[in-house]
Amino acid sequence: MKRVVITGAGTINSIGQNVSQTINSFKAGRCGISDLKFKDVERLSIKIGGQIHDFEPDKHFNRQQLSLYDRYTQLTLIAANEAIEESGLIFNGQLAASTGVVLGTAGGGVSTWDDNYRAVYEEGKNRVHPFVVPKLMNNAAASHLSMKYNLKGPTFTVSTACASSNHAMAQAFQIVRSAQSPVMVTGGSESMLCFGGVKAWEGLRVMSKDACRPFSLNRNGMVQGEGAAIFVFEELEHAKRRGANIICEVKGFAMSSDAADIVNPSKQGAARAISNALQDAQVNVEDVGYINAHGTGTAANDKTECSAVADVFGHHADKIMISSTKSMHGHIIGGTGAVELVACILALRDGIIAPTIGYEEQDPECALDVVPNEAREAKVEFAISNAFAFGGLNAVLVLQKV
Repeated sequence: MKRVVITGAGTINSIGQNVSQTINSFKAGRCGISDLKFKDVERLSIKIGGQIHDFEPDKHFNRQQLSLYDRYTQLTLIAANEAIEESGLIFNGQLAASTGVVLGTAGGGVSTWDDNYRAVYEEGKNRVHPFVVPKLMNNAAASHLSMKYNLKGPTFTVSTACASSNHAMAQAFQIVRSAQSPVMVTGGSESMLCFGGVKAWEGLRVMSKDACRPFSLNRNGMVQGEGAAIFVFEELEHAKRRGANIICEVKGFAMSSDAADIVNPSKQGAARAISNALQDAQVNVEDVGYINAHGTGTAANDKTECSAVADVFGHHADKIMISSTKSMHGHIIGGTGAVELVACILALRDGIIAPTIGYEEQDPECALDVVPNEAREAKVEFAISNAFAFGGLNAVLVLQKV
């Protein structure tokens, strides 16, 4: 099997419109959760989110492109441009023929759905734009990315709710590791911050009206966010031959299904995914220094995740730093695992652990080192990224410092 490294990274989210800005926000513990701004927000009981307020699509895309790109696709392409530019790769010939795209998204073009439902049912229009279907479909972002960069290899979209990005990156990793392609572009994106998108989540009664406080005793729910993160996964020797800058190594992954409940998480399913990912990566529990938690800020998720970590790591669990950056950028749903991988890069490459902000009081059922409120310097050799989705679908990635 081939070794797989990351040679390019890009992101846009509520705390940064590129990797550098995002990392600086992680270091500062800056919160990107604020008042939502869109039509009819006053009709919602949930009025906060990790929204990208200063994003101006017409500065990045022309009118024809905007007619084809839902907001989640726009965010994907901006993040992809940064990642591919950093990688230094130019896709032509055999490299273009073999390189593909695997992306994660839970909802695809949710704002396009919302706009067009309004047009038909609220405004009484009898026609919609002919590009509505290609604009809203879940594979639109992956397709447009492949077309923009001439990527003709295996290209598809994974949609597994909040684990979509981690599942997608795991598939891209496996494609490179198994020598099907020397390079894959992967990650995920989501933009559900519109009236219908927030209203649907509001109905679940798992949302906070004031803040996301993962692991804190007074946590009262999750907060939605939006954003994208894209990475270039490359076979190690291929990267070395061209003198690429290597960010970190992807060591292994695992996936599991709780097969238990459509919304309530399972400690056993989460623990199985973590344990199997470490086994796949051939990493001992004592060697893991940082976990980027799923950490949604709900009562059930956080205590279940902490219990799973304790089961897998035993006595070493007390020595691991575990933080949830959702406290800063919100829960980006299908794109969240990708954006959170940037925090793993920060830990491995720069030796800085992103904090869990908004933390106020220890919960006895979450009694781990959750890096409360302030970033911390630490040497980390191995980091893992957890994603545990509705439907009981779990995906965990293991990364190593280079």
